[in-house]
Amino acid sequence: MLNGTYPAMGYCQTNNTKGLKSFYGILKGEYQFYKNFSPCAYSFVADYKWYNFSIDHLSDFGFYTRNKGMVPTILDWAIENDSCKNITMRNNVTYACGENSGCHDSHNGLGYLCECLEGYQGNPYLQDGCQDINECSDPTMNDCLPSLICKNTAGSYNCSCPSGTEGDGRRNGTGCIPIPPPPPSQTKLRVIQVSIGIAIGILFVLSVSSLLYWRIKNRRMNIRKEKCFQQNGGLLLRQQLSSYDVSVDIAKIFTEEELKRATNNYDENLILGRGGYDTVYKGIFPNNKIVAIKKSKIIDESQVEQFINEVVILSQINHINVVKFLGCCLESEVPLLVYEFITSGTLFHHIHDEGHRSSLSWDNRLRIAAETASALAYMHFAASPPIFHRDIKSTNILLDDNYTAKVSDFGASRLVPLDQTQFTTLVQGTMGYLDPEYFHTSRLTEKSDVYSFGIVLAELLTGRKALEFDRPEKEKSLALHFISSMKEENILDILEDRVLYEANEDQLREVAKLVERCLSVKGEERPTMKEVAMELEGLRRSRKHLWDEPHEEVECLLGDPPNSQNFNTTNYDSLGNQVVISLDCGR
Repeated sequence: MLNGTYPAMGYCQTNNTKGLKSFYGILKGEYQFYKNFSPCAYSFVADYKWYNFSIDHLSDFGFYTRNKGMVPTILDWAIENDSCKNITMRNNVTYACGENSGCHDSHNGLGYLCECLEGYQGNPYLQDGCQDINECSDPTMNDCLPSLICKNTAGSYNCSCPSGTEGDGRRNGTGCIPIPPPPPSQTKLRVIQVSIGIAIGILFVLSVSSLLYWRIKNRRMNIRKEKCFQQNGGLLLRQQLSSYDVSVDIAKIFTEEELKRATNNYDENLILGRGGYDTVYKGIFPNNKIVAIKKSKIIDESQVEQFINEVVILSQINHINVVKFLGCCLESEVPLLVYEFITSGTLFHHIHDEGHRSSLSWDNRLRIAAETASALAYMHFAASPPIFHRDIKSTNILLDDNYTAKVSDFGASRLVPLDQTQFTTLVQGTMGYLDPEYFHTSRLTEKSDVYSFGIVLAELLTGRKALEFDRPEKEKSLALHFISSMKEENILDILEDRVLYEANEDQLREVAKLVERCLSVKGEERPTMKEVAMELEGLRRSRKHLWDEPHEEVECLLGDPPNSQNFNTTNYDSLGNQVVISLDCGR
């Protein structure tokens, strides 16, 4: 018996030996005291650490009932007659451990035991008894940082670092740090260096080539512009402008690029009109100023000097009834002229176009005729040298918003030497308006413009065109029809209805006689433009009931023209105020 037992009292205990496979207890009473004390005997197997003997236990049979009738006993067991070392194949029929389980020898030396591998749980003695534990389903079961991704694996889990980082993403780990780029190998580094060198070389070559190309192109363009400038008389123009001390604002030399941008590279939608020798475009400068740009179709190099002289003279004209000349461009293939833009179109448009016939009152017609005559008289007698327009017609008389007349298109104009009153030149003009004497003799005089103006005045009276081929033979030419009607004294029959309604008969006959004189076959029988302007102003005075006030003369800015007499004509502004205009100066 062990220490602490009391055989005299009827109690004894002993330990089971290691490796004990069975236990059989026999109770035999040998002491009278025991028999006298208690007729019952019992034994039990219990954990030695749980039970400590007390004398009171001999008299108290219910001590175990206070422990719910249970005595804790530890049974140590194992798979008998084998060991983990002797098991070489997991499919051995005698092997008792299931999948995802491990084997370890029993400490009692009788055999081996099974247990689930780490990361699995369940009954290791069943074939599929050990199941994977999902550590990511419960944060307490893994140690991943909160910001990282937990990914369950068979028997374990991973803490994934974000893309571009690496490291241990667990709470006690190093954390996730950016992945440094792998150092390039020497071969790769060499390839990169060579590639960069080639790219820089190519860019350098392209840059130098582009620079050379643009320099050569600009140089060729400048050479072409300079050649055109000289061919078109640019040097002579500069010299003349300097000698005449003309302001740059009055006669500006435009560049070709300026006019290209203003006309959107000569867009056909901006064409205002076409002539036999030029095309007129509407141009808009960056400051929103609108101009008319006339582009010549051809240039006669033999006339360059006269063209430049004309430009110089036109740049000095500032007559109220002449379209203002703004400048020119000589660096293009053909010269370009720039004029002020007149808003309301041509006189032809207001007399003949559908929807505008009879739109002009008699007072407006008479005033337009007087203003046109005033401008022509100025060019013949006040300009120095005189200017023969040579192409007066209703399409070359423009009207602004107030129906003020503006004589335009000096493409056919000629400058007249001061010592000449006529000269022989190639016949040029518009059929129907062309002076018959000039047509047959080629001698251009101031009376050639008088004849053309007579046709315009006849258009204002009759509303008919200079030539109408759909009329009877004797009416096709307005000039011949008008002259024959004067001879037959039935001129009132061919006048426009509105003219007959608004003008008195005496006034109409006076204007008709003036037209007849302007259309004389012989130039010497025609009046001068100065006389025509004075007569038209006289007719306007008789209609306007002039006030009996002294006239204020306008100072002549060009000086007295040679071989001419100063004369004044009276005009009226849009408010009916009397204004005296000197036909000798016009500035």
